Amino acid sequence: MKCEHCTRKECSKKTKADDEENTSVDTPSSAHENGEKGEFHKLADANVFLSDCLACESCLTAEEGAQVARQGAGGFFHILNLNKKRDLSTRSVLAVSVCPQSLPYFAAKLGLGVTDASRRLCGFLKGLGVHYVFDMTIAADFSILESQREFVRRYRQHREDDRALPMLTSACPGWVQYAERVLGEPVTPHLCTARSPQQIMGSLVKDYFARRQNLPPEKVVHVIVAPCHDRKLEALREDPHAALHGCRAVDCVLTSGEVAQMMEQSDLPVTEAAVDTLFGDLEEEVRRHDGANSAGYLAHVFRHAAKELFGEDVEGVTCRALRNKDLQEATLEKNGAVLLRFAAACGFRNIRNVVLRLRRGGSPFHFVEVFACPGGCLNGRGQAQAKDGQADRALLRQMEGIYAGLPVRPPESSEQVQRLYREWLDGAGSPRAQQALHTAHPGPGPKLPASGLHITW
Repeated sequence: MKCEHCTRKECSKKTKADDEENTSVDTPSSAHENGEKGEFHKLADANVFLSDCLACESCLTAEEGAQVARQGAGGFFHILNLNKKRDLSTRSVLAVSVCPQSLPYFAAKLGLGVTDASRRLCGFLKGLGVHYVFDMTIAADFSILESQREFVRRYRQHREDDRALPMLTSACPGWVQYAERVLGEPVTPHLCTARSPQQIMGSLVKDYFARRQNLPPEKVVHVIVAPCHDRKLEALREDPHAALHGCRAVDCVLTSGEVAQMMEQSDLPVTEAAVDTLFGDLEEEVRRHDGANSAGYLAHVFRHAAKELFGEDVEGVTCRALRNKDLQEATLEKNGAVLLRFAAACGFRNIRNVVLRLRRGGSPFHFVEVFACPGGCLNGRGQAQAKDGQADRALLRQMEGIYAGLPVRPPESSEQVQRLYREWLDGAGSPRAQQALHTAHPGPGPKLPASGLHITW
């Protein structure tokens, strides 16, 4: 049975109702994340349940499928070996950027604190031949700051443009892929235009860092370590950096699980190394962003909007669960009136509810933080998956505890971010900042058939 939410002829997926009641709505993953090998399979052979699918393989072109298949340990070692064979004068500079949500995974797997696990990971990668290892938190700072500014702008114009609100975050590649290629209108105009941390980090490395090293961007090979497989697909999408410099911002993406397997199978001596910074100075303390889940957009944008729009200082953002723990709501109220209503929706069941309300024109929210994986990025299936393909809940709880213990620092307080706004982007709000930190979402795209809205995910 062809799933009703997909418009491509090649889609051979079937609904959960074809076999049994949908009992796995809390543990979704992308089609390319399922199976023991965790690899992309031939598009024609795709056969997964709707509860397992967001950026499903049948929404990919054949070329994209082939490119994603090359993103993995094999492709990474091919890059390393090819570079070692070259003369010193012609070798590329290899840089790896690590997502902050990957570090609790390595800490849990290695039985170390986050800082020590970060140094162990860095030592391993440099032992393989990587030259620089960066922490991606600074890119997430940029993404959140730009999202804050965009929300305030959208709020102020929403009475003239009914598509300005709710603003839906665009940091999750599985969600964005689904919104752009399957949902299309009326969802895509609501997507935030701020680029994801991964793509911003790509521009930082290939543009700012490359210029500081007196290197052309094509001489820098940039690899991402991330919690989920969908980041591989994100690396392939067109972006402003590719148009400007003729090369992709991200050349390869490895999941945390793939890197952990490399470490387990390696015979390299155990070493530690400091994480690098874009400025060549001392490493910063490992930190996280505020919020109930692992991304922090809701909390930071909420506080910023409360101050900018209503002059209200909000210290802690309190979220309450709605239908389930992965659908959270936060409100700002004054004199009995609701000024702001924000939500965080993680997992297909909750994404479906958000889309339903949006299509019916009755969304009560001003802002929704959307992530494909229940619980957010920590639960990415590239690191929180057991050998049987199911979510490793014990490991996830351990990672959540580790992540919650990290210090929180608002992105506004980062001196490095402010320095980059000045040196790299000619200031916040400049044309250069708009070009480097924002993207456009295709539209109008295919509309979701009305019948597709009633599928039980």
